[in-house]
Amino acid sequence: MDQPKLKRLLRIMQLMTDKHKKYTVAELSEILAISPRSVYRYIDTFESVGFIVNKQDGFVSLAKESRHFRTIADLVYFTEEEAYVLKRAVEALDPLNPAVNGIKSKLYSLYDYKKVADIVVNDKTRTIVNRLLDSIACEKQVILREYRSSHSGKVSDRLVEPIQFGVNMVDILCYEIASGSCKSFKIARIGEVEETGQEWQSTAKHQKIITDAFRFSSTRAYPVKLRLSMVAANLLNEEYPLTCDKTERISDSEYIYSDVVCSYEGIGRFALGLCNEIEVIDTPEFVKFLNKKRKGSKF
Repeated sequence: MDQPKLKRLLRIMQLMTDKHKKYTVAELSEILAISPRSVYRYIDTFESVGFIVNKQDGFVSLAKESRHFRTIADLVYFTEEEAYVLKRAVEALDPLNPAVNGIKSKLYSLYDYKKVADIVVNDKTRTIVNRLLDSIACEKQVILREYRSSHSGKVSDRLVEPIQFGVNMVDILCYEIASGSCKSFKIARIGEVEETGQEWQSTAKHQKIITDAFRFSSTRAYPVKLRLSMVAANLLNEEYPLTCDKTERISDSEYIYSDVVCSYEGIGRFALGLCNEIEVIDTPEFVKFLNKKRKGSKF
């Protein structure tokens, strides 16, 4: 494709993903100075490579459910905690500053700031990560060649359906065909990713990784509820910013934190460190966890 055509293709993509305005074919034709027939050809091109084109009330736009948007979102994103901190920092700046408003506009229109993270992929794993991103976007099975498992102590090939990257792309959650279960695989332990061309067969069995406010990740979640002193509440919110929205002020000396966690380990360390400032309520399993930790203490 020559440069003028590529420029028009990118421009029409920009217009068709505008969050604040939708365009008709006639309007796109006028803006791009091309015929309506040419606009339709570009739309056909988008559809042919997997984009979903919304056509409603005469307006046309590219749907964010399109698989390629998922690829872009995975390539450049912040963790939920990083995005929360960044959002609060940006909102504290001068709202009349055009640069600040530009940052806000780009962050909120291009990305879901709750799920976006800044990723640095090294050269050694770049090909592996890119192929896994493609397989997620296209919903294809792949083979993880020569995967070095610390659990089994063996090197083997794994046929999987990649689902979701973990924090900073250190690992990836996949549905493993042989075991019929979802497992996390370390990127650094994968020798090579081989594309099979086979569509996903087990989508209904796919699980998702969630990351709690204490930076622990899992496919499972456990409820916790704490009564906190003001000291404990301040330290909790300062050290773990995502707990702020889940912390309710009852009085100057009493706060209630209620949420779900992926592991008792993270919140357990916090609670044990402030045992005189925190009371566990309505969560007996967490109490059992803390008692077990106390019994195993060497102090």
